[in-house]
Amino acid sequence: MTTTLNQEEYAKLLLETLPRVIATEEEYQRVLQEVSRLMTLGETMTVEQAEVLELLAILIEEYEDKHYQMKAATPQEILKELMQARDLKQKDLVEVFGSKGITSEVINGKRSVSKNQAKALGEFFHVSPVLFL
Repeated sequence: MTTTLNQEEYAKLLLETLPRVIATEEEYQRVLQEVSRLMTLGETMTVEQAEVLELLAILIEEYEDKHYQMKAATPQEILKELMQARDLKQKDLVEVFGSKGITSEVINGKRSVSKNQAKALGEFFHVSPVLFL
């Protein structure tokens, strides 16, 4: 199902965010903040906001590729980052993992994420379950 982009709303969002090639750390931080703000919208995100989010993510990736030597993130690091971006606590994920104990062990790296948990996390965060495996 293809949803039509509202050109007027998209243009308004572009004026608000002013996306451009990131050249400085300050601009990088500004764009990261904008991405965090958009990600907090979750399922209420409009098609236009999703388009801007994708554009900003591409700009961030380009900047990071040039300026940071990124090591591969562990599933726990990805989970913690997603939790932080959405201001979530461990208790907010108990339903995903089934118990407080398992939630704590996974978040603290004492237990790996199972395939079923990865699927549930992918659905919860609206990302690919592969990130957690």
